[in-house]
Amino acid sequence: MGARVAVAGASGYAGGELLRLLAGHPDLEIGPLAAHGSTGTSVTALHPQLSGHPGLRDSVFGPADPALLADADLLFTALPHGESAQLAAALPAQLKIIDLAADFRLADPEAWARYYPTPYAGRWTYGLPELPGIRDAIRASTTVAAPGCYATAAILALAPLLAAGLVEPSDIVIVAASGTSGAGRSPRPDLLASEVVGSMSAYQVGGTHRHIPEIEQTLFSERAAVFASQPVTLSFTPTLAPMPRGILATCAARLASAGAGPRLRDALIAAYDGEPFVHVLAEGRWPATGPTLGSNAAHLQVAADAHTGRAIVICALDNLVKGAAGQAIQIANLMLGLPETSGLTAHGVAP
Repeated sequence: MGARVAVAGASGYAGGELLRLLAGHPDLEIGPLAAHGSTGTSVTALHPQLSGHPGLRDSVFGPADPALLADADLLFTALPHGESAQLAAALPAQLKIIDLAADFRLADPEAWARYYPTPYAGRWTYGLPELPGIRDAIRASTTVAAPGCYATAAILALAPLLAAGLVEPSDIVIVAASGTSGAGRSPRPDLLASEVVGSMSAYQVGGTHRHIPEIEQTLFSERAAVFASQPVTLSFTPTLAPMPRGILATCAARLASAGAGPRLRDALIAAYDGEPFVHVLAEGRWPATGPTLGSNAAHLQVAADAHTGRAIVICALDNLVKGAAGQAIQIANLMLGLPETSGLTAHGVAP
């Protein structure tokens, strides 16, 4: 038997995707599954895609009881923002935890207070494995904060260019589209099919989206200046696309010099050479959400806009996999000493 893992918040979209991936993982055993609002409900009633799994067919969701969840080698928390910190405070300090929410992503308490209504709970290791030095940090950590979906796409797109000094950190513009699953499973009028199908809309415009401080702090470290040579300032506009899942992030940054344009693609290729899940597409091919669906892959492409003097980097990924559950399993593999790619695929489902 493999390591036993528990999931708190297993009834949501990210929780269901975690269960789908865990069901096919060769080295992990599914343990307690908690869903406070769905306690006593059959797992497959909410996640019928798992009906064929013998270990889940007769399972029901239980309460988020710390004593039950602590009886595991590792716990995934896929809870609403603010709830993970409350649960973590009641769990043993030695329990390995991966949080898919935002509770432990931010280093600055003031930044947390500007974007979230709950008390600041501190910062855990930030779990984006493709960043320099992060794999070793994850392996050495008991608690890890999984990055947000928009943040993953933006950071993967921009980090290599900032690290190479090819773009200016003070003037970055990101416009990104997400599928409706990014808003969670709770019913809302603006997410009804009749409101979404055939329409695109912007939301949280004007610097109010919660992923802004996460992206800015990750692309600039005052301690090490790993990427940007000065603090990053960005304008981020999220949009809702009429699709269930996927993210397409278009990131524009002013070129640092006239000669930076021809070096952009080389910087991306060098940064992700040998990475199992991050792929720079062949020249002339641009990322689309469809080819990444169901995979833990991120697809990237870059171009220099000579007219405006900007680099344009586009990243596509599945918000529920590389943007949530798949990335969390990638982190778990590292924390548990398993092959990083175990239970995951870089190949999408098409059409």
